Amino acid sequence: MSEVSQSEIGSFNTFLSEGCKLCQKGAKMVLFVTGICPRNCFYCPVSHEKRTEVVYANERLVNSDQDIIKEARQMDALGTGITGGEPLLRPEDILHYIKLLKDEFGKEHHIHLYTSLTPDRETVGRLAEAGLDEIRFHPPADIWTNIKKSRYARSIEYAKDYALQVGVEVPAIEGIDKIAEFTRSVDCFLNLNELEFSDSNAEDMKLRGFVLENDISNAVAGSQELARKIIPVAGKMHFCSSVYKDAIQLRERLIRIARNTARDFDDITDDGTIIYGKIICENDISMQKIIECLREHEVPDDMMKSTPGGIETAWWILEDLAELVRQNAGEIFIVERYPFEKGLIVEKIPV
Repeated sequence: MSEVSQSEIGSFNTFLSEGCKLCQKGAKMVLFVTGICPRNCFYCPVSHEKRTEVVYANERLVNSDQDIIKEARQMDALGTGITGGEPLLRPEDILHYIKLLKDEFGKEHHIHLYTSLTPDRETVGRLAEAGLDEIRFHPPADIWTNIKKSRYARSIEYAKDYALQVGVEVPAIEGIDKIAEFTRSVDCFLNLNELEFSDSNAEDMKLRGFVLENDISNAVAGSQELARKIIPVAGKMHFCSSVYKDAIQLRERLIRIARNTARDFDDITDDGTIIYGKIICENDISMQKIIECLREHEVPDDMMKSTPGGIETAWWILEDLAELVRQNAGEIFIVERYPFEKGLIVEKIPV
């Protein structure tokens, strides 16, 4: 058995694909191509709103190729993971996006693709020719017992023939011992994800008897233990915990984005969120009075920004001058939010 590498927050592995290494650095953009999927996996976490013909680059709705390029540049992406839905329902789009990213960022921009389908040799060849580096198959749970007789072995061999890095990625639930035997027999890696509750799968999960690990996590009780049991037989494997995805992968991606997008007065937290002060102005006259007040107290223009209905500045400037600006302000508060346009607000603290 290969040596097991253990993280302090639940993940462990005997092998990491190149795609996983970049994910750990928060350096992979997620390109979501169509929420449509022919499968009906009970554990699917994709939101109901996304189960339609949409494309997202991270949290950015894609309306043009430039949206994808902008998002990749915003986070200094070193690679892209293409997911869905089932992205191979749109093979021409996938080929286009792979070529787009390779042309823009070079062949070293690592691209991996998730699919629950079993593409034929021609399709795999076209993906490889376009520049795909890694493919991860997601067989539905109802075939795991007989997966050796399925078409997945054939598609895996096609991918290996074209020198793609190949793996199987599934949630850690009952039956993964069969998947582990299979991946070892065809000599590909196995990625296991800790099973999680989401808004879209909660009802089906509860009907099947799954329960939460604890009150502060979406992880399913027993999922991690199942993954640990198959370490001796799994060969090249990686278990990604729910906490790891949130605490490491997401945080590192947010930090990369924040470093590229933060304004002079934004304070970047250890979690990759940004903190700044917000002054709500009741009208243009009050806004101008507050700007004049800030300038009188030697706040430079690059440390403030006028926005619709208000002014944003450094949180510590707002705290220092709160009493002076309050008389012309509607509200003043400190904001913590995700570091992208219209990013989720984590907290608003009145000053």
